[in-house]
Parts: sequence; C-alpha cells; structure tokens
Amino acid sequence: MTNEYFFDTDCLSAFLWINDINILSELYGGRIIFPGPVYEELSNPAIPHLKRRADILLANKSAQIQEIEFGTEEYRVYQALVYGQEGNKQIGKGEAVGIALAKIHNGVLASNNYKDIAPYIDKYGLKHIDTGMILTEALKKNLITEEDGNDIWARMLAKNRKLPSDSFTEYLHMRSTSNECKGKPYI
Repeated sequence: MTNEYFFDTDCLSAFLWINDINILSELYGGRIIFPGPVYEELSNPAIPHLKRRADILLANKSAQIQEIEFGTEEYRVYQALVYGQEGNKQIGKGEAVGIALAKIHNGVLASNNYKDIAPYIDKYGLKHIDTGMILTEALKKNLITEEDGNDIWARMLAKNRKLPSDSFTEYLHMRSTSNECKGKPYI
C-alpha cells in the first residue's frame, strides 16, 4: 500500500508561496491530501495566489481534498485536538485534521509545526515529514541539487516561512549529525 500524505497549511504553503509545486507533484503526485480545513485556510481571499496554486495540484490530480465526516473516529480525534479534550493540548484545525486523518488512514503527516504535533507523533505512532525532509528526499532522488535546495530554502525564508536553519546545506548538516534531526523546531 502506498502512503497518502496529509498536509497541514504551513508545510504546503512553504511550497505554494514560492510557486514551486513540481517537487510535491514529482514526489507524492496522486497521494497528496488537502484536508478540508487546510483547503479552507488556503482559500483566504487575502492570498488568492495560494489557492490558485493549490488548485493546480488538484486539477492535475496530484492532490485531492478530503473532508472528515461527523460521527467518525477521525472526527472524534479531530474534535479532541481542536478543543483540547481527552487530555489533549488544544491545537489548530490544520494540524488537528492532518493528525486525525494520518492516524486513521495510516498515512504520513506533512507538517512543520513541531510545537503542536510532536506529542501526537509519539502518542499515535505517526509517520511524519516536514519541508526539510521533502527537500532532502528530492535531493536523494536527483530532482534538485543542493544548490537548488539552497535557492528554494532562501526563497521560503524570504516569504517568512519558518525553517530550522539558515540554509538547506546547514539543514543537511544538522540531519547528518543528529539521529532524528528534530534540530530547532520550525514553530
């Protein structure tokens, strides 16, 4: 079975802000899931270009939108996270829906927000990727060079995306010297 990738807004928008969605299509095309609340966040009229770029991924079938249905297990997990129920810390809708869907569907959570997601990665045994891991995978598959990665990284930083280092090269060094590369948290 091939994993689906449940993106939260921050991780997805890192690529949307710089208009570089090809990496996502090449690596995860057909397996990218925009949870409904994430797509709603991207539909903010103040940032219409993000929705247009997300819509390209939807139109070329690289991505799809997935809603959660009231009364399902994923809805119960989502509600518990959004409202801080059942001993859970209250977190944002995008992170909560990504966690709930990844947990129930045994998918991969794509999120940079370690502050909110770290307890649930452990609690639910979730597979997880972040922006740096996506670029590292693209490097390993020869979709980008390290120089390309540094350019992408710099453009993301210029768009105020929170990344754990000043360059992709520095991130790669952190990964090589750390077992899990949690490094500095993104958010």
